[in-house]
Order: sequence, then structure tokens, then C-alpha cells
Amino acid sequence: MFEVTPSRKTTRMRPLGYAQLEGAVQALGLQIHGALQPDRQPVQALSHGTLILLGTGADFWPQFTQAPEYHDSQPDPIARWSARVIGALAVSLDATAYFPFGGPPYRPFVNWALASQRAFTSPSQMMVHDSLGMLISYRGALHFDQCFDIPPLPLAHSPCTTCAARPCLNTCPAHALVDGGPYDLAACHHHLDTTAGEPCMTQGCLARRACPLSQGAGRCFEQNAHHMRYFHRSGPAPLF
Repeated sequence: MFEVTPSRKTTRMRPLGYAQLEGAVQALGLQIHGALQPDRQPVQALSHGTLILLGTGADFWPQFTQAPEYHDSQPDPIARWSARVIGALAVSLDATAYFPFGGPPYRPFVNWALASQRAFTSPSQMMVHDSLGMLISYRGALHFDQCFDIPPLPLAHSPCTTCAARPCLNTCPAHALVDGGPYDLAACHHHLDTTAGEPCMTQGCLARRACPLSQGAGRCFEQNAHHMRYFHRSGPAPLF
């Protein structure tokens, strides 16, 4: 795994506000997956300012497939794209960029995601987002020294509390996901090695896709297949 260092600009440029920041992020094919102020919502590793969590949006895959990282046949193309694109955005906004890859040590993205109160632990122990379901993909974060207004929470509680069907538990053909965990990685990988595992490999994890909110992620099968190939080779990669 390549090393990633935080990106920071030396000339100060204050962000234009949350709405303008959201527009700049969306223009890159990304989406704000959550935001918090560490002095009001304590988190690991940070104590002040505003933290913006970034992930893939519906326009990510078309943009990424036009990027040099997609075509250069080098390892970790999405991680390298994220480091370049989010790093450049951080420089332009005088923010510090952090990434969920490049370790060890790794940045505490799980802690940050849960503290944002837009991501929650599902009954299967996989992370679920209030609008993206279980197809959440954090690509990086921007940390600003200053505090600025962030929108109120859409839900402020786990969407799983009102999900009676709980398809994340009963859809997995390998029965690798059970209420309360643990996740059976060996059973999952064994299933993916079989012909029956082809739908998961080419369309994305059936259990994650079955979450009623996962349609909000706007994921195409090609993007899901890319992540599944990396997962199959290297093991769990819940944030990227």
C-alpha cells in the first residue's frame, strides 16, 4: 500500500460555506457523507474545527473511468485518484485532507463516520448510511481549522430501527451475515469462488444491495464489480 500524507495549503483561503463546498465536491463526482465539529461531538484524533467526510456520488464512476488512474494499470486506482483529487481540493480550500487508506496507522474513519450520526452499525454489523444504505464508500475527509454551519441531521437515528424486513440478514446466499455478527469472511470468500457467487462478483454484494436505502448510492454494477474484485483479493474493505 502506498503512503499518503495529509495535504495542506500554506496560503489561507476560507471555505465559501457548506452549500458552496457541497457544490465543489459534487463537481468532482463526490458527495458529502457526513459532517461534524469535534469540539461539540468528540472524536478520535481531532479536537476543533469542522470535519467533512467525503465519499463517492452518483457521478463518481463516469468521472473516474476518464481519469489517468483508471487507465494506467497500476495498483489501487481509486485510492490514488482519491489522494490526488481530494488532496488538490484540500490545498485549494486550506484544509487538511485525510484518507482511510495509506496505513498503518490508519485514520479513525469508522469513529468519525459513527460520530457524524449519519452512519450507523446495522444488525449485520456492516455500516449503514442514512441515505446511501450499505453501499457507502468513504474516499477521504477535509478538516478545516474554523467552524462553520453544517446542516441538521436528516434522521439522527439508525434507519435500521424502522426496517422490519432486515434484508441485510436474510439475503446473503452464503449466510455470512448474522444478527450481531461476527461476519463470516471464510464463508463469503468460499461462495465468491463458486459459480453461484457470480452475481455478487459482477453486480455487488447481494446483502449490501438489498438494503432499502442502497439505491440512494447510485452505484452501477461496474463500480460494484471493481470493489468486489479488490475485496476478493485482499479481504474486508468496508470504507473503500
